[in-house]
Amino acid sequence: MLKQIRVDQLRLGMHLKEFCGSWMDHPFWRTGFVINDPQEISLIVASNIQEVWIDCSQGADVAPGEPVMCEEESLPVVAVPVAGVPKRVKPPQETAPRPSAQEIERAARICQQSRSAVAFMFEEVRMGKAVDVNGVREVVEDISDSMARNSTAIISLARLKTADDYTYMHSVAVCALMVALAGQLGLDESQVRSCGVAGLLHDLGKVAVPMEVLNKPGKLTVAEFDIIKTHPTEGHKMLMASHGVDPVAFDVVLHHHEKMDGSGYPKQLKGEQISLYARMGAVCDVYDAITSNRPYKSGWDPAESLHQMAKWAHGHFDPKVFQAFIKGMGIYPVGSLVRLTSGRIGVVTEQSAKSLTLPIIKVFFSTKANMRIAPETLDLSQSGTQDRIQSRENPALWKFPDLHQMWSGLSYMC
Repeated sequence: MLKQIRVDQLRLGMHLKEFCGSWMDHPFWRTGFVINDPQEISLIVASNIQEVWIDCSQGADVAPGEPVMCEEESLPVVAVPVAGVPKRVKPPQETAPRPSAQEIERAARICQQSRSAVAFMFEEVRMGKAVDVNGVREVVEDISDSMARNSTAIISLARLKTADDYTYMHSVAVCALMVALAGQLGLDESQVRSCGVAGLLHDLGKVAVPMEVLNKPGKLTVAEFDIIKTHPTEGHKMLMASHGVDPVAFDVVLHHHEKMDGSGYPKQLKGEQISLYARMGAVCDVYDAITSNRPYKSGWDPAESLHQMAKWAHGHFDPKVFQAFIKGMGIYPVGSLVRLTSGRIGVVTEQSAKSLTLPIIKVFFSTKANMRIAPETLDLSQSGTQDRIQSRENPALWKFPDLHQMWSGLSYMC
């Protein structure tokens, strides 16, 4: 029998089945353990968790006559259609999530719906049909509206893609990045929407690339890379067969792989020969590509990715466009793992309005004690906050299994 109880009812010997709340709200790596240490109870009571589920068949029960929140044979679940993964029902007593957390939940749904729409659209084009222009606009509207409520939610979530849906989620991510960058550059609303459409369609030509080349789990041969390099021109041809396509999309689809030094493709355009929109597309495309896991490599940390891109900026990217991109993303984008001067490690959850170098961080690990600590949100931009970021940390070295949940608050990803 499972019982939901208040944390102040916890006793030694109880089998803790599940916390009622986010991974971000407690310091434990796991659930499903018997409480044998009074310190464990103290940590739970001191956290933001208000209720837990205990399994009376595997541990101690509450005292006879002591009230409980509810009883179940198994934990209640509710289907989350966009992710296809069951999600725990939140108890009525749980504190409502803050607005940004609510938008992350909503953004996850939009993210998955957009991915499905792009996959369907690409398959239709693969079969020789025209691009569904109205469908593209609807997807861009949903993404743009989400970003107006929370500018980083979809961008951050779309980065967490699997190898199987990389092409589709990459299109969603670049769409969101283009919308954000257009806003940062001060473009008008019509131009912002055009940039979103261009971002969503920029890799359309990859439907003409054989899957064994597109998803090859290793380095491409010269011949295979030559095939990959045809996707801008192939995508442009596909758009030409459709009606009502935004002119900006034609430009970005064809030229998002051009470089400022003329070493790009397919036209080897240089400098001012490349439109502003295509220069924007180049930055957004590369950022999402290098932060995403691929069959042949793991994605870089967001902060490390910007650091590496800065080294390429003058040959590859327009410096002014790249600087605007950094300003929008922050020096330490959401999801970046950082070490603070206090010795604590945390993950960036939001940007602050005051400074690019002083984001909002969820700290959860002490390097001095070499152990997890109760999660704490720290706004480095607030007066009186002494801690500062000392360095970027490589997530691959730390291997925190719940890192994505720590910054998103979600138990599932797009």
